[in-house]
Amino acid sequence: MRREPSLRPATLLGALLLLGLLPGLLLVRTAAARTPDVTELTATTLAEKIRAGELSAAAVTAAYLERIAAIDSAGPTLNAIVELNPEAEANAAALDRYFQAHGSKGPLHGIPVILKANVDTADRMPTHAGSLALADHVAAVDAHLVTRLRNAGAVILGKTNLSEWANFRSNESSSGWSSVGGQTRNPHVLDRNPCGSSSGSAVAVAARLAPLAVGTETDGSIICPSAINGIVGIKPTVGTVSRHGIIPISHTQDTAGPMARSVSDAALLLEVLVDADPADPGARRFPDGPPTFTGAATGTRLDGVRIGVFRNYFGAGELAAVDAIVERSVEQLGRLGAELVDPVALTPDPGMFDAEYQVMLFEFKAGLNAYLADHPVPEDRDTLAELIVWNRDHADTVMPLFGQGVFLEAVDKGGLDDPDYLAALQNGPLRMRAALAAIFAEQDLDALLTAAGSFAWKTDWLAGDRFMVGSSSLAAMSGFPSITVPAGNVRGLPVGVAFVGPPFSEAGLIQIARSFEHATDARLEPRFVPTLETP
Repeated sequence: MRREPSLRPATLLGALLLLGLLPGLLLVRTAAARTPDVTELTATTLAEKIRAGELSAAAVTAAYLERIAAIDSAGPTLNAIVELNPEAEANAAALDRYFQAHGSKGPLHGIPVILKANVDTADRMPTHAGSLALADHVAAVDAHLVTRLRNAGAVILGKTNLSEWANFRSNESSSGWSSVGGQTRNPHVLDRNPCGSSSGSAVAVAARLAPLAVGTETDGSIICPSAINGIVGIKPTVGTVSRHGIIPISHTQDTAGPMARSVSDAALLLEVLVDADPADPGARRFPDGPPTFTGAATGTRLDGVRIGVFRNYFGAGELAAVDAIVERSVEQLGRLGAELVDPVALTPDPGMFDAEYQVMLFEFKAGLNAYLADHPVPEDRDTLAELIVWNRDHADTVMPLFGQGVFLEAVDKGGLDDPDYLAALQNGPLRMRAALAAIFAEQDLDALLTAAGSFAWKTDWLAGDRFMVGSSSLAAMSGFPSITVPAGNVRGLPVGVAFVGPPFSEAGLIQIARSFEHATDARLEPRFVPTLETP
């Protein structure tokens, strides 16, 4: 019997190519040999590996700085990071030395965190809220939450772009645009909007430019960008995270909160941020003492949890794809064992939203003037009235796309003893708070489920934003907590749902959100698609 000669390596290579097997074999070999990218790890895992001595703070920081250079500054150029901390690498190295001598400094030891650029840091990074008017303003003192982060061992990696003045300069603005940072882009589809005003924070987390970010919200500015970029965002009970050292809009509704790729990571950051700060006049203490949230992010069932379904959200019935995702989410909660009250009888009066806007105008004028008076800003820009003049004088660079109509409305308002302000406060935020509290009490609810927002619209510098779906005003006006979680997508554009709870119910909301997250596994990794439309 004639024996075939054995294949030489080159002949074997050719045979495998002909059979179409080589790409698969190479893929298997590459996957087996591949070292996981540090930026793919959750913040919780990073913290564990740093505590175990398997990773250093310096190595983690370097990995994120490299990704920022490759993805944000180059590559798809997301434009999410507006300032890099020039001391980040040195701070990380110092944390490694501290670890060698003393062990872990805290729960965020060595974890990079980025901040929205309206949060004060007493370092070499300016705090400007995206405006060229404050481009050189460097705070003398850390915001209270920044002190908390540093004490917990976090590396402040940089600051993120935002809608200028947290989207409170014009009603014709484009979310994610500022005169300092330009336009931030949605990492899922680049010509789509990231929503605002914590747009850069959401994009940076979604694209793995940082494991954790701090955003701020007055109405929707954590919830909307988190949902549209496919991440988790928590708007805590107003006053449980200090506002001291944050450029303000409304002391009735302003709060900072965590943004992360998972519920567990958001809980980890929230646990550090929450603190009763005497310097914040609106500070509120958790009635049962300092809270812990990380333990709540482990459940998989919702047996006995009562959840109301709020179906009267803005835009309900207008986008069938979004309504379908909400419907599937309701069904999923039922499968998890939740007791559903569907629908809840809550129909907010449109007059509440008009009153809310008036409250913001009054409080913005008072709050911004107080912030500017307390900070080392240029003398010709230390009041709202002077900022308006400065913007007019520099309109070509500060206002090339939209004006300052909101500024002009606010500057004409009276003080916080004005009867019009007191009436608006009663008819807007306080009325919403009473209505929502009554629903929770009467129906014995642990949370409400609703749509967090729509899928992302195309960025439009002529017509401005196109908000199609939303429900953020429920939690924003009442001051109650809310959390958004990815729930689905429409042609690769994420859509989130939101859970709203009564005051101080963050731990319960985290449990609900974690169970939902575990069951749906709906988060999408960004693909940096240029557009959904083909020529």
